[in-house]
Amino acid sequence: MSLVELFCHIDDFCQTFHPNWEYQLLASGAKTRRRAGQLSLSERMTIVIHFHQSNYRTFKTYYQEHVQGYLGSEFPNLVSYERFVALRPRTIGPLSAYLHSLFGQCSGIAFVDSIPLAVCHNRRILRHRVFEGWAALGKTFMGWFYGFKLHLVVNDRGELLVIQLTAGNYDNRRPVPTLAKQLWGKLFGDKGYISKKLMDQLWQDYEIRLITGLCKNMKNRLIQMEDKVLLCKRTIIETIIDQLKNISQIQHTRHRSPANFVVNLLAGLIAYAHQPKKPSLHLAPSALVPVLIHN
Repeated sequence: MSLVELFCHIDDFCQTFHPNWEYQLLASGAKTRRRAGQLSLSERMTIVIHFHQSNYRTFKTYYQEHVQGYLGSEFPNLVSYERFVALRPRTIGPLSAYLHSLFGQCSGIAFVDSIPLAVCHNRRILRHRVFEGWAALGKTFMGWFYGFKLHLVVNDRGELLVIQLTAGNYDNRRPVPTLAKQLWGKLFGDKGYISKKLMDQLWQDYEIRLITGLCKNMKNRLIQMEDKVLLCKRTIIETIIDQLKNISQIQHTRHRSPANFVVNLLAGLIAYAHQPKKPSLHLAPSALVPVLIHN
């Protein structure tokens, strides 16, 4: 998606969202006056999202070299880098609503996983203060980290369905009942989601089948051929996680405030949602044969 197409899409969304958003802020007392800024909300959202579609690794370099150097005609009322950083937290609400509007539809087949988001190098954990009281020490198969976990569910077309952010020490299974409220059909996860209690809860509350692999010390069980095939295709969500980290850059350890961490995360997820080609299984329902085999 080009810069012009991105701005037009965001501006169309803001035409409906912004008046209602400002009215709610004024009614709640969070905002006391309605004053137009030098940069519109659409322009600010476009810049923070377009950064994640560019090849720049730091926002400061992107803004000072690319935006101020080459996009002056597209954004004639640019502010200084310091002022723009101060304005970034004001886009959290609109970015969150915009991301929600880009979520896909559940097709009956969904995949769940979590992304560890480290906010500092492990050597700086004891003296880290930016996310004190927010982040937590967690562990994955790659080792220890200090930060958050992003729990996400995607469909077979690679579209985001629902997300949830928790502290780094959160058990991957705890958010699943909340994530599954908008789903139906089958939910595939890795061995970290093995739990008979969770499987029974999802089936009783939402009639969703949670399907996972088996540990080495577990007995074999009967499983349909189509479920066996789809469980092997769970790598689609791992591919998406790789793109979110390395292309959309939702993780780095240079955050100066929790608000800008959230902006960076939301903008990266939106940049992924706008990708024209996402990882997809290209499933043909007729190709799945309901045969029972041993796992």
